Amino acid sequence: METTRTDRYKTFILLIVAAGLIAGLAFYFAGRTDIADLVWIAGVVPALAALVVEILRSIGRGEVGLDIVAALSMTAALIFGETLAAAVVAVMYSGGTFLEAFAEGRARREMHDLLSRVPRTATRHRNGALEEVPLDEIAPGDRLLIRQGDVVPVDGTVVSEAAFVDTSALTGESLPVRLARGADAMSGSTNAGEAFDLKTTREAKDSTYAGIVRLVEEAQASKAPMSRLADRWSLGFLAVTISIAFAAWWFTGDPIRAVAVLVVATPCPLILAVPVALVAGLSRAARYGVLVKGAAPLEALARTRS
Repeated sequence: METTRTDRYKTFILLIVAAGLIAGLAFYFAGRTDIADLVWIAGVVPALAALVVEILRSIGRGEVGLDIVAALSMTAALIFGETLAAAVVAVMYSGGTFLEAFAEGRARREMHDLLSRVPRTATRHRNGALEEVPLDEIAPGDRLLIRQGDVVPVDGTVVSEAAFVDTSALTGESLPVRLARGADAMSGSTNAGEAFDLKTTREAKDSTYAGIVRLVEEAQASKAPMSRLADRWSLGFLAVTISIAFAAWWFTGDPIRAVAVLVVATPCPLILAVPVALVAGLSRAARYGVLVKGAAPLEALARTRS
């Protein structure tokens, strides 16, 4: 699976936080609580710093999310000496971001597989000879040679006697389809028979397969109604959480009560559950040749009953 620098960074943060939590617990049960606190702090600080940077970037984009609650809970726990609680929250959050990166990585792999089918050049008839040309230079009316095993680069009509094409990547049809002279051939299908000639009817950017690629890209970038609902309520949830935390501190005089409220209110799994599930669902569907138009239709499918 391909990994990006961000994926490796999130994995590194999770390893640091998890190692800090485990090592701290080892020192704690060995009776060295002072060293355990230092180890937990050392594990939390990188995760907290990364989270603060992400929050600042989100605010710069005009977005306010529930990540702020996680940052507040870790900060308050460190300030008031609840280092174990801070370490647990850091592991929860870092683990969630790692899972999100893992799901996005799978989606990128499926997208890479989809894009890898698109040929970069095509063989065009010109003045009684054949020439290799980039797809951008193909215009409607050009005559192309589609060799056996080639992927049809653009939409067109068959000008040979017949053609056998594999359209499984487009329609899910497992058997090759016979196309007679004048029949339409869709880009993205594979020539499963002898070489044939194709007269193009569209440019590459307007062809069927290019549209499918754009559709998958838009689907992976889309937000489902459930996800947008969580975004809308994040600011209110943040305000209520901070209010309850300060009230607990005010009425009891114990700051640890405020820390407890913040830690309990940290919705690390809930923050990431919707986007991870949707990205993973779109990715898995694409693997089996099912292209879902977006996150909203995928969520609607989950509510269907047979």
